[in-house]
Formats: sequence, C-alpha cells, structure tokens
Amino acid sequence: MKTPVTFLILSLLMMADIDAQTTITLDANDKGRVFEGIGAVSAGASTRNLFDYPQKQRSEVLDFLFKPKFGAGFQHLKVEIGSGENSTCGSEPSHAVTRGEMLDPKPRGYEFWLMAEARKRNPKVILDCLPWAYPNWVGHPFSQESADWMVSFLDVARKHYGLEINWMSAAQNENGTDLNWIAKSLRPTLDAHGFSKVKLQAPDDDSEYWQVFDHFEKNSEFNKLISAVGYHYLDGREPWEIDQKGSHPATEKAKQSGKPLWASEEWSQSGQQWGGNGSLYLARLMNKLYTRDRVTKFEIWSPLDGIYNQIDWASTGAMQADSPWSGHYTVWSSIWALAHTTQFAEPGWVYMDQACGQFNTDTWRGSHVAMRDPKTGDWSVVFVTGEKQKVKIAIAKGLKSGPVYLWKSTEKEQFLRQKPLKLHQNTLELELEADAIYTITTTTGQTKGTFGTPPENKPFPFPYTEDFSSYKLGETPRFFSDQKGTFETYQYPNGGMCLAQIVPAQGILWYGNWLLKPHSLIGDVNWQDYGIEGDVLIDGGEVEIGGRYADRNKLGLRLILARDGRWQLNWQYSTLASGQIEYFNPASWHHMRLEMKGDQITGFVDGIKLTTVTDKSNSKGMAFIASSYDHNLFDNISVTPVSP
Repeated sequence: MKTPVTFLILSLLMMADIDAQTTITLDANDKGRVFEGIGAVSAGASTRNLFDYPQKQRSEVLDFLFKPKFGAGFQHLKVEIGSGENSTCGSEPSHAVTRGEMLDPKPRGYEFWLMAEARKRNPKVILDCLPWAYPNWVGHPFSQESADWMVSFLDVARKHYGLEINWMSAAQNENGTDLNWIAKSLRPTLDAHGFSKVKLQAPDDDSEYWQVFDHFEKNSEFNKLISAVGYHYLDGREPWEIDQKGSHPATEKAKQSGKPLWASEEWSQSGQQWGGNGSLYLARLMNKLYTRDRVTKFEIWSPLDGIYNQIDWASTGAMQADSPWSGHYTVWSSIWALAHTTQFAEPGWVYMDQACGQFNTDTWRGSHVAMRDPKTGDWSVVFVTGEKQKVKIAIAKGLKSGPVYLWKSTEKEQFLRQKPLKLHQNTLELELEADAIYTITTTTGQTKGTFGTPPENKPFPFPYTEDFSSYKLGETPRFFSDQKGTFETYQYPNGGMCLAQIVPAQGILWYGNWLLKPHSLIGDVNWQDYGIEGDVLIDGGEVEIGGRYADRNKLGLRLILARDGRWQLNWQYSTLASGQIEYFNPASWHHMRLEMKGDQITGFVDGIKLTTVTDKSNSKGMAFIASSYDHNLFDNISVTPVSP
C-alpha cells in the first residue's frame, strides 16, 4: 500500500520530469565528423514508372526529389548497374547484355537518365552505382570480366550523358566483396580507363557487420583502396522499431578508424504514414545513426514508389509516382522529414558531437543532432521528439548568433516555418511538442515546394493496345515492367518495330533462382475478365501471353506456345490443357489470344480455338508476356473486354 509520502515523491518525480530541460551547447571548436549527405538508392526497378510520366509531372516529381531547398533535396544518388535479372521489384536492363556489346555498350534503362536529371537540378549531387546481379557472360561477380562490365557502365554515363560518377560500390549488393579482386582487377581497370578519380565504397553488405576493419588492420593496401565503408540496415529491419534489439551498432574499431561510415541502404519503408515505420521513424533513424554510430551518409531505398501495386514492395519510398498514364503523384510526409536535414545542411558541414544525443538514454524516440558550416559559422540543429521536451540552446563563440529560424513538422502538418526565435544572451529556450520534428537554424532559403494539385489518379487504360511503331530501336515501351529478362523494341527485317526479349541466358542471380522465366507486366491489379492477345515470332524455346497475374515466381493464367507447335494452358505451374498444332511453321508470325471470363478460360492460336478450361482460382491481376531466354518477338499487344 502506497503511503501519502510515496504519492508525494512520485508526484514530485513526475513534475521534475515534465519540467526537465535539455541544454545543448553549440561550439565551433566541437570536433565531429564531416557530414556527407542524405541520399537514395534507385534500384530494383523501383523507379520504373516515373520514366513514363508526362513531361510536366515527371519534372515536378524530380524537383521534389532533387531540387535543393524545395523538397527532399537528395544530396546523394546511388543507382543499380542493371543486369537483366530481377533485383527486387523488377529487372533493370544491362548496358552490355552480351560480351560482344562491350564493344559498344548501350545506354539502356532509366538510371542514366535519372542521374542526369538529378545533376540538372543539383550540380553538386554525388553519384554512385552498384550491381545486384550480372549478365551470364561475366562468369563471376569478382572476375576481371565483372570489373570490365562495371567500369563500362561509367563509360556509358560519360559518353552518352556527360556524367562523371563520383563513387562506385565495389561489391555485389548485400553479398559483400572480395578485397583482392578490388586490388587486382577493379581499381586497375578504373585507373586504366580514365576513372582514377572514382572512389570506392565497400562492402555494401547486410551481414558480417564491421568485419572489414579486421582486414584493413592486416593489409594497409586494402585500407587505402576503400574510401568509405557502408553497410545496410544498421538498425535492423523487422520489427522496424527505433529501440529494437536487432541492430548492428558500429564497433569502436570502426568509429576510431577515421574512415567514413555509411548507412548505404536503410529504411525500405513507405513514407505514406507519419507514425509506425513511416516518416517520424525515418527522422529518428537518421539522428540515431550519427549519434550512436558516427554514420555520415544515410541512403534510403527507394527515392520513390514507382512500382505497380501488384509487385513486391509497392508503396516503398519517400513519395509515390506509380501511375504515369494519369500523371498523378503524391508527396508523402517523408519528403519533409528528409527536408528537415537536407535543406539545412550540405555535405562538408561538420557535426558538433557534444550537441548530438538523446533526450532520454533509454530510448531513441527523442534525439538531436547539430551541424555547422566551417566556412560561414552557420549552424542547424535537428530535433526529433518522443515526449514533450524543453530545450535550451547556448551558442558559443565562432558561430553565428542570429537571426535564428524554426521549422516544424507534425503528423497534422509538415515543414511549416515558425516565427523567428529571439536570443537572450546568446541562448534560447523552447518547448517541443511530442512526436514532432524541428529544425533550428541560422540559414535561409528553405521552401516547402509545391506545384498545386496533380492530375486525378485514374486506373490503367482499358482497353489497351500497343503496336510499338512509335518507338526507336532499343527502347523500353511505355507501361511495360520487366520482371526478369529484358524486353526492348527491335526492328524486324521488314522494317516494322516490335518487341524482343534480348537476354540470351540466365545471368548471375542476386539471391536464389527468382522468378519462373523472363516476363513483363502491364495493366491493373483489379483486372479479371478480359482478353490479352498479340503476335509472336518464336526464335527458340517458347513464348507466353497471360493474365490474372498472381505471383512473380508462378505467374498466373498462361497460354504457352513452343517453337515446335506444342501448346499448354496453365494456371501457374499446373497444366489445365495441352496439345500439338499440326503443320506449325516456326518461321512465321502467329497470333495468340487468351480469354478469361469468370471461371471459363479459352486459348486461341491463329484464330483457332485450342481449348476452354475451367479455372476455379477466382483470381484477378495484371496481364503479361513471357519468353524463354531466346530472342523471341512480340507485336500488336492488346488487352480488351471479352464478348458476352
């Protein structure tokens, strides 16, 4: 039983907690690490749909991502070196699908374009690149062929886009690296091809955290080769809680090394929500990883959700731009969570370590980091709160003493400029709301960018048709999202343009034998009753048209046609019907059609009905085309209503 004295003591303790004040001193002599920027990783086909947006909306989205002091203002962009194999939400095309293409590598895909657009908006943006998977001809991730292939990516960027890439991740994404390969192959190849200024980061892994420093101790040459050390998900993944126990803090050896430490992929979550694992969590994590680990670069996957809703990891990123046919996009609150750092500090600023910390050492829900501009004496402090908090800031000599500005974000409203703060004897005091983000700064020029209301969101166009006649050679057609392999426009000898699957053999995969075969998606997750049809020319193996896509490793309803005239109608791996077309001519174009109406599924080739089967799966989903690893051609793809 609690006595009155006990209640009095508890009450006093509660009052003391409410009245507690954190005092932070900003000192120009406070030595910390150099801030290297906040960035994003465009990889795994996460940016795919942005490229197809109308020019106006596409430019607006890019401004929200990269324009300084406007939106997220990403200061670092790392992109995938595409391989033609799945790397999370799709397969990004390779600049050299075959060894022969190394003589003239191609500027395929959208990552070169994205880097160029980022540089247009911010000439100082730092560019980086990393492979997930590799074309088959490379042989091994850490071979001389691999080094040649990676360096040729830099050459394509320079030749076709005038881009000088600053960094290369000398690793395979989340599969580590080989330091001997870097020393004997990658670094010499970079230097021999005019890329001696490109710095190397490694191991870009999500395991064996910080063990690379043991190798550096044993071999000083390795230490010299690697200019920064990066790991993924230093604070763990599931359960995505700021105080989780599954984190991987930097070792003292790493922190004392003086080597720049990077969180080279973090927070693969959605900025759509404020709480949970959303925007507020992101802000807390950025503060935590410097204060705890001395991490000076923080990169999120991904910059935006440019992913079809039926694909894994849809809705991941800082904003959404996944419906180019409508031009609709959504600026999520995470854009402004990022802006609380990027709009108030630039790479080259210096952390003030004594002004970085937690409000309560039991939790990282509330924290603060402080940085200064060593050239001007400007400074910024980013606060993230858990509970309500009182703070007092004292400004020492060597730093600007005013005027001082305040920006604030809460779940209700983000990135609002408050009234300027008044200093009293070089100090200021303020009360911070719970679960909020604040930046206090002497800098100016920040804005909450806006372009007004984007176009209304609309479903994927139905009916849909594509004959590829409007494209140049070697382009990815609008709205097609490759999941394995690479489908690009191809000029047939008769002069017409069609679509070809160009990857000749399965490459070196990132993780496991993902996905059934090369295929590309179009359409809407809610499609159910429709027909998909198209013309095919089978160079080898087999082709498919399909619908009601359900699973990336099983596809959906599949009408399969082989070069020898054999056909199958499948639901995923299960064959519902099969047969052989007599007198089939493999050298001719053939027309395939798959009709789906309720549980009645009908397949046609060249206008002849092959079969009608009953499918009780009651599934819905996108349409797709598929091919074996052969140079098979597709044309005149259409998705239409089925007849009554």
